[in-house]
Amino acid sequence: MSSYDPADTPETPAGPSTDGGPRARVGTVVWGLIVLALAALIIISRLGLVALNGTYVLIGLMIGAGAALVVGGLLSARGRDKDTTTGKS
Repeated sequence: MSSYDPADTPETPAGPSTDGGPRARVGTVVWGLIVLALAALIIISRLGLVALNGTYVLIGLMIGAGAALVVGGLLSARGRDKDTTTGKS
């Protein structure tokens, strides 16, 4: 006969884990922001608050997305370099 003993189960922390679990990818975040920005711009233009030129909007979004991807990639690479350092020369 087996009995359940709560002392035998390992305790798990209640807060978020800091063991380097899955992180959001930079590209996913940037594309999500692009979709949100486009949706906001479409709503604003349909309400008649601002007249938008589609070409300028797309150019601005692509410049912003490119800059965000480059900066996010550099920050990600910098963080990855810190994690993998062993301290040996």
